[in-house]
Amino acid sequence: MVNELLVLDQKKVDQARDLARAIAQNVQREIELNTTVSIERTAARLYGIDGVDRFGVPLPNVVVDQVLEAGGLDRGISYWLANAVVALGKTPQAVAEACGEGLNLCSLPPQDPEKWAAVEREYVPKALDAIFEQRKKREAAKERLGVGSEPLKYVIVATGNIFADVEQAKTAARHGADVIAVIRTTGQSLLDYVPYGTTTEGVGGTYATQANFKVMRQALDEVSEEVGRYIQLVNYCSGLCMPEIAAMGALERLDMMLNDAMYGILFRDINMDRTFADQYFSRMINAYAGIIINTGEDNYLTTADAYEEAHTVLASNFINEQLGLAAGLENWQLGLGHAFEMDPKLKNGFLYEVAVAQTIRQIFPQAPLKYMPPTKHMTGDIFMGHVQNAMFNLASVITGQSIHLLGMLTEAIHTPHVADRVLSLENARYVMENARDLGSEISFKRDGIIQKRSEEIVDRVVEFLQEIKQLGLQGAISAGYFADIKRPRLGGRGRDGVIKKGLDYSNPFLTELKKRLGLGE
Repeated sequence: MVNELLVLDQKKVDQARDLARAIAQNVQREIELNTTVSIERTAARLYGIDGVDRFGVPLPNVVVDQVLEAGGLDRGISYWLANAVVALGKTPQAVAEACGEGLNLCSLPPQDPEKWAAVEREYVPKALDAIFEQRKKREAAKERLGVGSEPLKYVIVATGNIFADVEQAKTAARHGADVIAVIRTTGQSLLDYVPYGTTTEGVGGTYATQANFKVMRQALDEVSEEVGRYIQLVNYCSGLCMPEIAAMGALERLDMMLNDAMYGILFRDINMDRTFADQYFSRMINAYAGIIINTGEDNYLTTADAYEEAHTVLASNFINEQLGLAAGLENWQLGLGHAFEMDPKLKNGFLYEVAVAQTIRQIFPQAPLKYMPPTKHMTGDIFMGHVQNAMFNLASVITGQSIHLLGMLTEAIHTPHVADRVLSLENARYVMENARDLGSEISFKRDGIIQKRSEEIVDRVVEFLQEIKQLGLQGAISAGYFADIKRPRLGGRGRDGVIKKGLDYSNPFLTELKKRLGLGE
């Protein structure tokens, strides 16, 4: 962190935060009206339901789809499962397996309300306590082993084969990686189910499954002991199964989760109502599990100009902060995103990058900011790519970023090999260690390029958020305010999986999470 900081107009920062809070509150009011098939499948999984039927359909899908088709999901899956447990004297897993063989949950007679409520009282604390135990285990491991120095060096593995990913992940950790992210296979975000079991085939990534999470977590625990620091694991609870994957990650002790509804809306054309509701429940789970979320603002700059649209990244940071806090996340869990995507041909582009990074760092001092590498302007010139990544590494260490996704010299050529990752780790280590305290040795001219650029961004973000407040966040997205992409308010994938809550709707997991997180009703 620099010694003499940028001068920020605190009144404008406070104004921007107030505007973002009002925007988030409007979204939250709409979230409360709906449930989704993925929220209900998450409840089923928290009841302990796992596995597939004889056709390979995940059992959480079997039970939820059955109730959806019968028109009863507006009451919530919990009632139907608890009622069946009482009626049949079976566990939720056994009930789900029976549904896979033809049992119709909605055909069972209503049971004594006190009895099915007792089932909820038995299973809900059991699931949430299991999540909290994993949180305590993580905290103990971090305390005992420690973690790497910030900026944490974050490396991607993505072979398609979880067992090959394990070997790459261990190699990366031995060469200095602090965080390992297993990229999902192409298109998984648009699957309305979570595959089951370990997987060995994928395109551009590896399937996110609970079994795969378990395999990788065990491997990273082993290499953590070897290298003497806790290696953190990342995956993606985004797309159509956002809360389900959040629950799986919480149960298998993942440490970070990419978790941002706006990314799904803009870049995957997922329905707004669907993904905002899913995001809320998933973030509550992440909050309780002690998981750090990563938001996707960096993606805006892959389709929009980084200089002209820098204020949209900051605006989204403000909104994501407020949506995250509303879901029970603490500031230390808000891995707000931004990226080093300035056109390298732009004169003083590095100064403009530093201005953005330092401004965001100062506005969100407690947030573990995630800084993303250059991708948009990378070419097949690996030597220039290595230089661009060195500049990115320098900006990151100067401005005190927290989570640093390593740039690859072979970006835009192929999926990185292990050797590419090693070169990137060596680049980051060299730059960051040689400039470790540079930020505390320099200051910014009060009338200089960096200070003036920071002031311009803050001014623009206030105006931008005022417009969004007038339009509503959904309206602003429809109008193309973010990433130069327009999405229709009522369109998008997964819309048929949105259900208006009935008067007797109940999700005891959500209710208990609110209580444990101190959110209130």
